[in-house]
Amino acid sequence: MYLKPVLTIAGSDSSGGAGIQADIKTMLANDVYAMAVITTMTAQNTQGVLPNGFLDSTPDFLAAQLDAVFEDIPPAAVKVGMVSTVDIVDVVAEKLRQYGAKNIVVDPVMVATSGDKLVYDNAITEMEAKLFPLAILLTPNKHELEVLTGDQVTDNNSMTEAAKKLYEKYGCAILATGGAEATDLLYDGNGVRWFRGKKVDTKNTHGTGCTLSSAIAANLAKGQALGDAISNAKRYVTGALSAGLSLGKGNGPLDHGYNLRK
Repeated sequence: MYLKPVLTIAGSDSSGGAGIQADIKTMLANDVYAMAVITTMTAQNTQGVLPNGFLDSTPDFLAAQLDAVFEDIPPAAVKVGMVSTVDIVDVVAEKLRQYGAKNIVVDPVMVATSGDKLVYDNAITEMEAKLFPLAILLTPNKHELEVLTGDQVTDNNSMTEAAKKLYEKYGCAILATGGAEATDLLYDGNGVRWFRGKKVDTKNTHGTGCTLSSAIAANLAKGQALGDAISNAKRYVTGALSAGLSLGKGNGPLDHGYNLRK
C-alpha cells in the first residue's frame, strides 16, 4: 500500500483546532500520509492565545526536522503555515530550495481567528522576499490581502485587483479567500476563476484557513489540477463546517473527520 506523503510546516495549536493538528487531521481525511515539522508551539484554545503562549523552534532544530523528512520520505506536496520569525522563514525557504520541494501551498498566517497576532512584522517582509516566490499557490484571506497589498478589500472588484497585484509581485497563483457569500477567487495569470460555496452559519471557524490550504496540498499531491484541488478542498471545508461540531467557549474547531464517519 502507498499513500502520497504531504508535509505541513506550521505551528502547533494545543487545542487541536488549527495549525499542525488541523493539518494532520485534514490530510488523513483527504487520503494522504501526513508529516509535520513544527515551527512554533502555541498555548491556545478557542478563546485565543494565552499570555506568553509562544515557544519558537530554534533554527538548528527546525532545520533538523526538515532534513529528517526530506532525506527519508520526500513529500509530494508541502503546506506552509505559521512562520513567525525571520530566522524561521529563512530556514524553511532554504530547505525547500535545497530539496527542490514541489507543490508548495503557503497559507500566510498572520492573525488567529481570535484576533491574536501570530507573526512579527519583519517576518512578513522576509516571507515576501524568500518564501512566497517558492509557492505554487498563496491562500491569503481578506485581512492578509490588505496587509500584503496595502489596499483595502471591500468587494469582489477590490479582491480581484489585490489578487492580481500579489500575482505580479510573487509570481505564484493567488487564492483570495473570504469573499461575500463564501466566495473565493483564484488568479493565476490566465484569468479569474470564482469558487462559490455554501455559506455556513456558525461561529465555529477556528482553523478554517489551515484546513483549506492543507486540503488543497493533499489534492495536489494526488495529482489533481490546481482548480480541481481547490474546488474539492472547498467542498471538504464546507462539509467540516456544516457538520456542526461544537467545542469550547469561543470560536470552536471544524469537524475534520466528518467524512470518515459516513
